[in-house]
Amino acid sequence: MLGWGGGGSAVGCSCLGLGCGGTEAVPWDSDGWLDWGAEAEAGACDTDGWGWGSSCFPSLPTPSIHLPVSPSPHRFTSEPRTPAAPLRLGEVARACSSMTHALPSPSADVVRRPVPVAAAPKMASPASPFLPTAAPALAVGNDGKKRAAWDLKGQLSDMRTKVSSYKDKVQRLDGENQQLKRQLQEQEQAQQRLHEVMELSDLKQQLEEQVTSYSRTIGQLEGTKQDLSSLLETREVKLKLAEEGLAQRECENKELRGQVAAQLQVMTQQEERLHHLEMERRRLHNLVQELKGNIRVFCRVRPLLAWEKERQKGLEHLHFPLQDNKALVLSKVEESHVGRDRKGDVKYDFSFDRVFSPACSQEEVFEEIALLVQSALDGYHVCIFAYGQTGSGKTYTMEGPDDMGPETMGMIPRAVRQVFQGARELEPKGWQYHFTANFLEIYNESLRDLLVGRPERGAELEIKRVSQSSEELHVPNLRYVPVDSEDEVLKLLQTAKANRSVAKTALNDRSSRSHSLFQLRMEGWNRSRDLHSVSVLSLVDLAGSERLDKSFSKGERLRETQAINTSLSTLGLVIMALSNKEPHIPYRNSKLTYLLQNSLGGNSKMLMFVNISPLEDNLSESLNSLRFASKVNECVIGTAQANRK
Repeated sequence: MLGWGGGGSAVGCSCLGLGCGGTEAVPWDSDGWLDWGAEAEAGACDTDGWGWGSSCFPSLPTPSIHLPVSPSPHRFTSEPRTPAAPLRLGEVARACSSMTHALPSPSADVVRRPVPVAAAPKMASPASPFLPTAAPALAVGNDGKKRAAWDLKGQLSDMRTKVSSYKDKVQRLDGENQQLKRQLQEQEQAQQRLHEVMELSDLKQQLEEQVTSYSRTIGQLEGTKQDLSSLLETREVKLKLAEEGLAQRECENKELRGQVAAQLQVMTQQEERLHHLEMERRRLHNLVQELKGNIRVFCRVRPLLAWEKERQKGLEHLHFPLQDNKALVLSKVEESHVGRDRKGDVKYDFSFDRVFSPACSQEEVFEEIALLVQSALDGYHVCIFAYGQTGSGKTYTMEGPDDMGPETMGMIPRAVRQVFQGARELEPKGWQYHFTANFLEIYNESLRDLLVGRPERGAELEIKRVSQSSEELHVPNLRYVPVDSEDEVLKLLQTAKANRSVAKTALNDRSSRSHSLFQLRMEGWNRSRDLHSVSVLSLVDLAGSERLDKSFSKGERLRETQAINTSLSTLGLVIMALSNKEPHIPYRNSKLTYLLQNSLGGNSKMLMFVNISPLEDNLSESLNSLRFASKVNECVIGTAQANRK
């Protein structure tokens, strides 16, 4: 049996002495093969006395056997090592084992010559995967017969033959090994290529799916492209038509701009002409008002009330000439002082700017003062007041009844409506207006704000000048309310009517015990013409004059009557002084005349309503009122001037 063993770092052969014992190094050739010839020449023998080499067989040539084992500086152990040569060590061991089995085993009668051994080689471990543990005792020849133990040449020849065959076999196996390695490499390469092919196949499938998805997307985009192309063509056609239409419109616009420029020029000329016409209208309007007189007097006779018709049948003492609406005739029966014989009717003829019979409506009355109200918008101070005895219809004329309707509206709400309507008509002509309203009463020569309730009234109001350089008067602490419409003014009128001082007397169940004064301040601008105007429209409802022998006023009513009559007398004196061009005008003798100073002077327009009772019992008071109105109507004051800058 062939085995690997030895002590130290030597490799020896057991049983058949293939190799060397002791510590001799195993000879290796330059190709990495084991040199058996050199081992044989070393003459090492195994423990059984069988040597190998020239010392045992000096007459035999020493063969050299090359096995593909890797030289290593380490000693051989039972652990397998990976050879560097193409043939594995296990195959070499199996080949040596087969060769050993082919050698004849020495018989017991052969005399073996002892061979000196340097050291007893160690046996290989039975657990070695490379070496067998036993060998046959006899060798078998090439013919199949057993050789004798002494036939060493035969055994050597057989062994050489075996070695040669094994060498061929080793070469063949080496070739097969190389072929298997190539096949293994080819298989590994094939597997690698297969893996790559599978990866490429998966990638191909993914790419095909992506290509399919992209194809669908491209198809959709192609469809969208076609739709967009169609839409683009349609839009281009529309755009072309629109451009043609735009070009046509531009031509038309150019023509229209030319026409507009011409129209603007015409409008400018028309506005200039309209402005001149407006100024001419104002001049002529003011001229007409001056011809009528800056102080005008209208007389109005109220109708009989229902309960008065039972006491008096008709109006026999009042005569209204049919052909003359400016005349009024009063008649009175004179009785004899010695008897009851009638001496005849006494007639009193009066002439005014206009006389309104009891049949005249509020609308007819306002038509006569509408032009005067227009003068207020033109920048003139205008004052309209109602004078007469108590119960003659002054409050009805100026304010209207409590249940006021469109037909029964008084002069104040109608004037306010005309003012706002006129302001709207002047807006296209470049005029803008700002209105401020106030409402007060003069009771017992003291001023009271009618737009503030009695509990809210503070200190007594005083009349003062706006400044030292101005003649315009105002009342500090009086409530001045900005208004933008006639509805706002009507609400103020209702508030003032509820706060006004009234009382019951023998002549009137609801007698006004104070003079009420409504003022509407108008400030206008025409910025394109750089014009500015300020005017005040004053509408006054005077308290009724009374005769103490008929009113039977006492106490508080007596003081009220005295104050009313005093202020009315002062008003007459002021008008007479203005008419006579006196150097001193007693405005300050009464709060009423002092407050109306700017409206009664020569720089204003004034109209007085003298209201007459239709009752024959009040004939004396009616005559007194008519005589006072006649004196006022005879007055001539200076020409009014517009307050324009």
